[in-house]
Order: sequence, then C-alpha cells, then structure tokens
Amino acid sequence: MTKINVDHINPFLMASTKILKEVCFIEPKHGKPFIRDPVFLDNTILIIIGFTGKVMKGQVMISFEHEIALDIASRMIMMPVSEMDEFALSAISELGNMILGNAATIFSTQGIEIDITPPTVGNGTISFSNIFATNICIPIVYDNDKCIDINIAVKGED
Repeated sequence: MTKINVDHINPFLMASTKILKEVCFIEPKHGKPFIRDPVFLDNTILIIIGFTGKVMKGQVMISFEHEIALDIASRMIMMPVSEMDEFALSAISELGNMILGNAATIFSTQGIEIDITPPTVGNGTISFSNIFATNICIPIVYDNDKCIDINIAVKGED
C-alpha cells in the first residue's frame, strides 16, 4: 500500500471548497477523512476524473446522492432542477472539471504539473477494484446536513 501524502490531497480540498463557494453559493465544511472502498450505491451520481503527471497520478471521484446532485445542479444553473437530464448532468460534469482544473492550478504553483482527463459521469450502483492507490474520502457538508463526498486516490513517486 502506498503512503498517503497530505500535500497531494489538500489541493483537491482547497479547489473543492473554492469552486463550491463560488459556483454553488454554499459554505462547505470538510468532514473527517476516511479510507473508503470505492463502492457507490444505487442512489448515487458519480463524476470520475483522472489526472497524471511526473510526480503523481490518480483519480478523483465526486459522489452525490441523487437529491444532492439535483440541488447542486439547481444552484449551478440558478433555476430548479427536478430530474438529472442531459443539461443537469452537463452542469454536474462541469463542476468536476472546474474543481480539477482549479486543483491543477494549485499544484502548478507548487511546481507539480498534472493533466486531467475529461469527466465521466456514472449513475447507480458502481464498484471499483482499486489496487492502484488507497481511496481517501473527504465528506464536504453544506446546509448542515447535505453531503458531497470527494474521493481521492493518488499514487505518488515510489
């Protein structure tokens, strides 16, 4: 198992907080990080974005319960969204792009260059076998009880 470098996790959290505040107009708070098997249940919308660079590579999976994804999409497009149609999925996908793009910018200020893949959006029960790296989940809570999970699996230089 690869050691987890907090310097490879924090930029994703900083980017998530910044983008959620600026784009969704929420006040996110980080919950306690924990190691999580990458298994997502039926009521889940999942954005998967990979990244690669000379110093590190991995993936970020942003997961929402269906109702939370609708709330976030509604906030992004500033009108009520009642179903995860193509427009709402596009908004959620763009949220992932913005978070990872912002994280890439933060990393670049630290001299770490990464490239990100286009987002893939999953819906429903999804399970991954991940021997690549440990999956760290950081819950991001807003409005006291709404939660977005930021799942980060990073493999640094060995």
